[in-house]
Amino acid sequence: MSIATIPGCPETSVPPPPPGRVRSAWAALARRRGLRELLLIAVIYSLYDGSRFIVEGRQSTALEHAIHVLRIETLLDIDWERSLNMFVSAHEVLAVPMDYMYATLHYLVTPIVLIWMWRSHRDAYPRARTTLAVATVLGLVGFSFLPVAPPRMLPGFVDTMAQYSGFGWWGADASAPRGVGSFTNEFAAMPSLHVGWALWCGWQMVRHGRHTVTRIAGVAYPALITIVVVATGNHYLLDAVAGAAVVFFAMIAVGATVRLWPHRARPAMATEPPIPSEGESGA
Repeated sequence: MSIATIPGCPETSVPPPPPGRVRSAWAALARRRGLRELLLIAVIYSLYDGSRFIVEGRQSTALEHAIHVLRIETLLDIDWERSLNMFVSAHEVLAVPMDYMYATLHYLVTPIVLIWMWRSHRDAYPRARTTLAVATVLGLVGFSFLPVAPPRMLPGFVDTMAQYSGFGWWGADASAPRGVGSFTNEFAAMPSLHVGWALWCGWQMVRHGRHTVTRIAGVAYPALITIVVVATGNHYLLDAVAGAAVVFFAMIAVGATVRLWPHRARPAMATEPPIPSEGESGA
């Protein structure tokens, strides 16, 4: 019962808050949520990069696993890495751009897509972000329990990034900056999170893009990254398949969680709430 309906009390109305105060409160909430999301993204990247320093590579085991991967690909007749790697490494005009793509796009496109989802598709952002986080954790588990040496460490392959390291900031240890290569875990080929993250980006662009160009880019980007990681000698084709698999598994797991606990999947703030007009009264 409101005050206006209590017998003997004069009719009153609760005035709406000033529009400026509503906007200020909403902006403060948006900043807090934005900061929280930035921290979550920083944690995801720290887990990925930090694992390369924490997880100890076992060279003999990793090389043995790499040989097994190549044998499986040979049986499946999909062992295309050597031919592609030899062709690209022999042409500077192809190798150098691909080296830059391998060293940069992974760290540029993913946060750009995250920011785009946060700003333009906030109802879908929480699920997309959680899927990326789960896929990353699954990849780190794979690095830890199944160390695999990349093709560039095996005879018959060329390490294009080492061959053309004079053109970039990286040294002879994949995309690691010069001077810190000895601290990284180079046996993190399986699964390929380069491909996994690229597939996640492409999925968001195809699903939520409003323009044809965005959707086409969403299809082309993961395909390009798959070619790049194989051509530069950093991953096997099966690594790319495994990278795609962890993303699909994460998507299914997050989707199942949303269906089981729908109240936990509250969408992020989408738009500012309507500001009551001067003639409206509070209920």
